Amino acid sequence: MKKNMLKFALILIIEIGLTMLLARWFSVRFIELMFFTGIAFSAITISFSSSGGAMTRHIDSQTSAMTGIISKREEFTLRLNYVIFASITFLFIGLIFFVLLITNVISPA
Repeated sequence: MKKNMLKFALILIIEIGLTMLLARWFSVRFIELMFFTGIAFSAITISFSSSGGAMTRHIDSQTSAMTGIISKREEFTLRLNYVIFASITFLFIGLIFFVLLITNVISPA
């Protein structure tokens, strides 16, 4: 359990660091970018942690076209892990900040 929490914290630190770098590069505040990078991180981790998705179907179709052998299609399955939980946590925290920015609870300047 301790290893999993360490992975969770490490992924959050990496996502925060990357978002801070992007915020500095685009000259915007961290909380303005946090929701959008959270969407990107979540989409990337879900796509790499799942099996049977669009990429798998595409590769299976190409292989079937080249070999002539039709393989059984793999159903989409999402493998939940601490990387996905950390990315979704980052996304929801970013969503909260984004809503606070839109409603002017946090000043835009």
